[in-house]
Amino acid sequence: MDPANPWSLSTLNARMQGLRRSLGSDPDGDPYVPRRKSGQDPYRLSPAVRCDWTHFLQLVERALPAGPAGLPDLEEALSLVRGRPFGGAPLPWAEPYQQEMTTRIVDVAHTVATYRTASGPHQDLSAACRAVATGLDADQASELIYRDWCRLEHAAGNRQGLHTAITRVQQVNRELDCSLETETKQLIKELLNDADRSAGRTL
Repeated sequence: MDPANPWSLSTLNARMQGLRRSLGSDPDGDPYVPRRKSGQDPYRLSPAVRCDWTHFLQLVERALPAGPAGLPDLEEALSLVRGRPFGGAPLPWAEPYQQEMTTRIVDVAHTVATYRTASGPHQDLSAACRAVATGLDADQASELIYRDWCRLEHAAGNRQGLHTAITRVQQVNRELDCSLETETKQLIKELLNDADRSAGRTL
């Protein structure tokens, strides 16, 4: 497993036997770690072995073309997400996968938040809030999701929540030493102005 200090053949065989015992066999009795037919065959897992990410992709690919009707599948996909893929410090081999997974999670979270925030039959601000939280857990610097958060708080009429979202995205960008995206600046201006007008009408 370490290119600088590779396992001996006997260690490799012992590890593979242990893995085969640990994973067991599928309902047909075929091991999840198939035995190689020759020494030239690669080690591999059975095609029956799946993970949450496989299920996530299946749900998303089925749901996205359906528009709002796909929301239940998209929300089920987001329910599989547990924070940032591979954690905060992935091994070098995992970094490209982490980026791809994070991008997909953020896209799905944004889609759900957009549908669930807009007025109409699909509006569900609690569901939008869960999508935003999942998106930010996966990528705490995603301005796309912060914009969703701002729109959500504005739709809920929550001025304090709107200011919290704005403060947070500004803080994150200061920590990253970069400026807010133009779209984010414009949205903040529009939402604050609208909130001020609403407050004036209330008074």
